[in-house]
Amino acid sequence: MISYAALTGAIVCEVIGTTFLQKSEQFSRLVPTLIMAAFYAGSFFLLSQALKSIPLGIAYAIWGGLGIVLTAIISVVVLKQSLDMPAIAGIAMIVGGVVVVNMFSQSVSH
Repeated sequence: MISYAALTGAIVCEVIGTTFLQKSEQFSRLVPTLIMAAFYAGSFFLLSQALKSIPLGIAYAIWGGLGIVLTAIISVVVLKQSLDMPAIAGIAMIVGGVVVVNMFSQSVSH
């Protein structure tokens, strides 16, 4: 269970880091760039902790998939960007993939 808490923290840090990547304006703003780097470092540290008991392929699929979904939500809600129907359909497929991996894969250790 601690590994999944670390994975959750890694996802949250990655989403925050990616949001600040946008705010850094191609690394031209120092403070958002430093915040982005700190959250990415935290994300990779927590992901490494999650890998103590979650297989790499599973952890990375969850980390990447949920990171994409949450980042898309942040981009719409906070950054006021829009998603078209193909983007929404693709994101829905990512969510479906994460659910299938977690519910049906024998590789996932619960």
